[in-house]
Amino acid sequence: MNIVETIALALIQGLTEFLPISSSAHLILPSQILGWEDQGLAFDVAVHVGTLLAVTGYFRHELKRLLVAWIASCRGRHSAESRLAWQIIAATLPAMAFGLLASEQIGYYARSAWVIATTTIVFGLLLWWADSRAQQHKDEYQASCRDSLIIGFAQALALIPGTSRSGITMTVALMLGLSRTAAARFSFLMSIPIIVMAGSYEGLKLVEADSAVNWTQIGLGIAVSFVSALLCIHWFLKLLERISMLPFVIYRLCLGLGLFVFLGFS
Repeated sequence: MNIVETIALALIQGLTEFLPISSSAHLILPSQILGWEDQGLAFDVAVHVGTLLAVTGYFRHELKRLLVAWIASCRGRHSAESRLAWQIIAATLPAMAFGLLASEQIGYYARSAWVIATTTIVFGLLLWWADSRAQQHKDEYQASCRDSLIIGFAQALALIPGTSRSGITMTVALMLGLSRTAAARFSFLMSIPIIVMAGSYEGLKLVEADSAVNWTQIGLGIAVSFVSALLCIHWFLKLLERISMLPFVIYRLCLGLGLFVFLGFS
């Protein structure tokens, strides 16, 4: 990749990882529409590291409290923070299981612009429906174990390109009564173990491939994805206090319809 492609793809990863619009879809599209070469394993690992640093940095105080509370709960001292920590662990298990069992098959059969166009529209409409009917009476600390497992199974659907991990988890969280901000915060906290696992898996494949690494490109990818993801998390949470999910739904519908038009004439 040249420097323009490197910056563009890192920006795409950083800005779309935590918005309900599908980062995997946006990373696949440049190669399928613009003819860009695949960014490669090393760059995938780099942008995962950047977004991981961003979300852990933003929620560093909450993560510290959750970790301390979780350790205390293992010794029999329970609290709201320890309960949330266990909920995050429970919500991670379904995606981890599905990822181990079906990620390669889904990647092989579903990694196409036609699938992305369809899932972008379908899950965008589902987000609109959930947001328009949301009761928004619970925060993330009030989510039950049942709620967490349901959101976790929804997260597993994000293996299908175009679904959006953050989008589907926020959609289901809204259906279960969480507020928009609580749904987003819970989704972001859930993303940490998933990003760690995905980055570790890709890192292992990179080590096994024993291929050359462009460290300048890697450093730029980490830096750009980190800054863009950090700003994205901050402003998205601020916006959710004042607006609904409708702008993101409209974006998804426009993107999906635009893709169908493009594919139809290509």
